[in-house]
Amino acid sequence: MNTSDARWCVLIPCLNEEAAIEGVVESALALNVPVIVVDDGSDDRTAQIVAALPVTLLSHPQRRGKGEALRTGFREALRQGFDAVITMDGDGQHLASDIPRIAAAAKRYPDHIVIGARLIDREQQPKGRRRANAVADWAISWACAQPVADTQSGQRWYPRAALDLVDLPAENFVFEAAILIAASRMKNLGVVSVPIASRYHREFRVSHFSPVRDIARITGYTIGQLIHQGNVVASYRRSRASQPLVYDTAVS
Repeated sequence: MNTSDARWCVLIPCLNEEAAIEGVVESALALNVPVIVVDDGSDDRTAQIVAALPVTLLSHPQRRGKGEALRTGFREALRQGFDAVITMDGDGQHLASDIPRIAAAAKRYPDHIVIGARLIDREQQPKGRRRANAVADWAISWACAQPVADTQSGQRWYPRAALDLVDLPAENFVFEAAILIAASRMKNLGVVSVPIASRYHREFRVSHFSPVRDIARITGYTIGQLIHQGNVVASYRRSRASQPLVYDTAVS
């Protein structure tokens, strides 16, 4: 796919984000690209706020988890004929101003998933979260058979080949790990990371991600995939043969 000609949109899954969602969506709309928002059964004013904005809004009648919210968004993007999507969370941790850099990296590296990797100001991450992310990076890179920086970031460019994996049997936060693994193994996609800032400020609501519960789920899924894929030793060597591919468009 020629990324320069790709039709892409911004996809924002959200749950109970009434405090931040308007600003997040408006910042994405300012880029003059289509926006799809998936409300995962919020019981606050999230859906009402988004409904007043010029976006495609899809709402789950009850909570189904982030994986199903992304799946719903992927299906809508495919239905509308988009070639790629850029995802970002609805709580304000991701900046729309980073999206042009991610899109530029996607143009430079076609047939790659591009991750907005929180490599800048990493000391802002709570220590427990940082350790959990390090474990996930190690395990998921092994399962992908390629090194990946910040496997837990929700700001990503997914090309069409990755969107076609929409029906992967994985739920909640495991879905994002499953996409990386399947895209690497089944679609032979590479992964490149663009450095973005770590943003963990007090104004953000408590994360829906549990460093203990969700990392345990992700680790269990990843181990299962390693066993299923086979070539465990070779995969490990490939994941450690080089550093993660990082493309800093600010200096490149």
